[in-house]
Amino acid sequence: MKSVSLFSDGSCLNNPGPGGWAYILEFGIHTKNASGAVPDTTNNQMELLAVINGLKALKEPC
Repeated sequence: MKSVSLFSDGSCLNNPGPGGWAYILEFGIHTKNASGAVPDTTNNQMELLAVINGLKALKEPC
């Protein structure tokens, strides 16, 4: 089974407030990353959204 590393982070300003999330997937020399923003959210929601979107980006079990 392949081993993929997932790095993620999320934050927001003034909790609740505008926030953002990002992830990086690494597999050998290959990387994939994405990010997004939400106008009214919490830091916990952004942390979780980063992980969820990172896992959704996987194309097969690993």
